[in-house]
Amino acid sequence: MKIKSKWLILAGAVVVAGLFAAFGLNHNNAPQHFTAKVEKGEIHDVVEATGMINAVITVQVTADLENAKANLVAARANLEKAKASLVQTKADYDRTAGLFKDGILSQQQLDLAKANYDSANATVGGAAANVTQAEAQVSQKEAAVNVAQTNLNYTVIRSPIDGTVVARNVDVGQTVAASLQAPTIFTIAQDLTKMLVYAKTDESDVGNIKAGKPVTFKVDAFPKETFHGVVSQVRMNATTVQNVVTYDTIVEFANPELKLFPGMTAYVTIPVATVQNVLKLPNTALRYKPPMSPEEVLALYRQYGIEPAGERKTASDEAVAAERTGPSSGAAQNPRAPRSDNAVVWKFHADNSMEPVKVALGITDHSYTEIAGFVNGELKEGDEVIIRSVMPKSTAPGGAGIRR
Repeated sequence: MKIKSKWLILAGAVVVAGLFAAFGLNHNNAPQHFTAKVEKGEIHDVVEATGMINAVITVQVTADLENAKANLVAARANLEKAKASLVQTKADYDRTAGLFKDGILSQQQLDLAKANYDSANATVGGAAANVTQAEAQVSQKEAAVNVAQTNLNYTVIRSPIDGTVVARNVDVGQTVAASLQAPTIFTIAQDLTKMLVYAKTDESDVGNIKAGKPVTFKVDAFPKETFHGVVSQVRMNATTVQNVVTYDTIVEFANPELKLFPGMTAYVTIPVATVQNVLKLPNTALRYKPPMSPEEVLALYRQYGIEPAGERKTASDEAVAAERTGPSSGAAQNPRAPRSDNAVVWKFHADNSMEPVKVALGITDHSYTEIAGFVNGELKEGDEVIIRSVMPKSTAPGGAGIRR
């Protein structure tokens, strides 16, 4: 009898030990969930862009100097010389003719004197024509003198505006000559107390940006300071780089202390929408997927009345964007592609159970997203939603099973 009792006690101990072992194993296999609370507050939907700071007006000062030479033809002196030669040959001819009559000179000598006279007479006519031509050339040279004076004035280069020299392209001693294209000597900014930011804005955001909207931006030179400006316009000329289309958003801002320089990189934030006193949850909750098999997830979906197609809405923002826009939209190259309007988040109960809740999404500030409504289930302020799960090391040799 005692032996039988001992066996019963031993068997009972084994059963109890097995139950404890099974309970302990199940407890160790259970994942550890990290949660965040659903909050009420405000959300600012913003557009983020990167741009370059520029002066409002920038002028390039160029050189317009040309070489000029002035030559004056002494036509009047040539005419007087020709007239003197004519008088001389006329006197020689008259003397030769008298001597020919007296029989002193021959006919040949008379003919030679006559030819010299005719040649001198023709020279006078040519010289008179040269005088007329020279008078025309005098007027031309006077105009050339005026051009030379203008060119001389160009050797002193004057800026068309008052401002600050932001670039100098020549040094003292360099030769500056203009030919087909005038070289740039200086670049001058008119007023650096008022400047612009040319922000490259994604095409998906330009519809939300309007003139007059306030803007904040930061620069690398002053990382702890925030600067303020106003949108003045959105340029219509598009820029396409690797299938990504952007537009220039022009932001005006004051620079009274001249702290910011042309060419600096500005990181621009443009608020486009604001909601207050709304339910919001962290974006990590939208990206969370439970450590379950697809069959287990599908069973929970059906238990809480969620269509199986809703499972796709719990994927990451990039996967949702690719699904909505299709393969031909270039969403893979566009990091700001549209996201889904609905998503499934996982509500965590006090008994460690999980409930899928399908919510309609509102605006986002890229950290929190507004809960605009509920498709299935309900959340209220203070409820906990799962943002990640960690599997125990005994079942996950690779370490923590965090799903992002």
